[in-house]
Amino acid sequence: MKKLNNYIGGDFINPFSDNYIENINPATGEVFSLVADSDENDINLAVEAAKAAFPKWSSADANFRSKWLLKLANYIENNLEKFAQAETKDNGKPISLSRSIDIPRAIQNLSFFATAILHDKEEAFHTSENVLNYTLRQPLGVVGCISPWNLPLYLFTWKIAPALASGNCVIAKPSELTPYTAYLLSEACQAINFPDGVLNIIHGYGHRAGASIVAHPDIKAISFTGGTQTGKTIASVAAPMFKKLSLELGGKNATIIFADSDLEDAVHTAVRAAFTNQGQICLCGSRILIEDSIYEEFKAKFVEKVKTLKLGDPTDKNTDQGATVSKVHQDKVLSYIELAKQEGGQLLTGGQKVDSEKLPERCKNGFFIEPTVIENLPAYCRTNQEEIFGAVTTLIPFENENEAIEFANSTPYGLSASVWTQNLSKAHRVAAKLETGIVWINSWLLRDLRTPFGGTKQSGVGREGGYEALHFFTEEKNVCVKF
Repeated sequence: MKKLNNYIGGDFINPFSDNYIENINPATGEVFSLVADSDENDINLAVEAAKAAFPKWSSADANFRSKWLLKLANYIENNLEKFAQAETKDNGKPISLSRSIDIPRAIQNLSFFATAILHDKEEAFHTSENVLNYTLRQPLGVVGCISPWNLPLYLFTWKIAPALASGNCVIAKPSELTPYTAYLLSEACQAINFPDGVLNIIHGYGHRAGASIVAHPDIKAISFTGGTQTGKTIASVAAPMFKKLSLELGGKNATIIFADSDLEDAVHTAVRAAFTNQGQICLCGSRILIEDSIYEEFKAKFVEKVKTLKLGDPTDKNTDQGATVSKVHQDKVLSYIELAKQEGGQLLTGGQKVDSEKLPERCKNGFFIEPTVIENLPAYCRTNQEEIFGAVTTLIPFENENEAIEFANSTPYGLSASVWTQNLSKAHRVAAKLETGIVWINSWLLRDLRTPFGGTKQSGVGREGGYEALHFFTEEKNVCVKF
């Protein structure tokens, strides 16, 4: 069985412990590879490799770093199907999603930051007293990037690309649940002779390998995407060490449907927003707020549309809904469905594991959940306040604009929201009052990589994307010259 070893200093290296974690295909329940179970010894080795590579990489001009990142992007593009198949096998998502979203976006991440560094600028201020102030942005050194399991290569590259482009050397850890495409990326680095030690990929558990990255004194910044509780733990360790922190955490996002919206478009997109990637995207619209006067009409159309989603083998190009990422996560999502029933919720569709008899033979032991829609729950109940991160959404009626805003802002989270109305003034007014980092108007998940990405409240600290990300991975220095 294939072993996914660490990539350190340009070489593949067994973990110090010589222990491995079973990597399970969520669609079949079968172990298909073994993942290095790393600890602080592996992190120490990676940090030394990164420190050795840093002087040359950080002092190289932007064109040099840009060319290497573009080479990496081109390698993935030339092997897109291989990466897409690996992503689907590892994560359980439909192959159509891996081919059209996950892997193309990983390519775009590398390409975008590779070219962005060629157009960055530094500020200068000249006064009448013959004084010039200018700003230098210099790389931090060795940085840590820890990415989640829901969009494995997509979010892995979203972190490492700006860090590398800015001149840092990186210790990166993918989720132990979905390490395969990060491992393929390390193979890509070796295939193109990417400079040794610049990118080091360490596998293992968060509480061991991830915690060692966060605590290492020579790692100057941490960029993390994942759960809010883990983010709190990271902050408690990194903040007293005065490390730079970028935390992209949980979400409980609202989709707000006003009576004057384009109802057909709103229904179609709300289904996508709720159930894309089995609802396992931090930006998914897991609460749908609907104006009273169109509630019944929207509900009927929405549920009808959800029932048409094809659930099954992720390798089938016609599959809409694949497998939940793991048995543990499947159990968590199912527990929230039971909680919703206890809180008085009424199931409109879904609500249970998929009967194995309805699945292809190879998927009978997979972790599948029916897309679930629930109504009759109060806005402030646990089901509507806590992040479920699965194929579950709730329908909540509202009377007026102020109540919609109140309900949308009621959770501890503040990542994103989408607003559906044809009244432009209302759209701007509501967007300004929503306590989120991102608001989509009559759309969902349209991402321009130049724009800042991140949330408020317990959805995180800092912003990623565009120059926000590049500048996070640098230290600003003001130089004042009198001449």
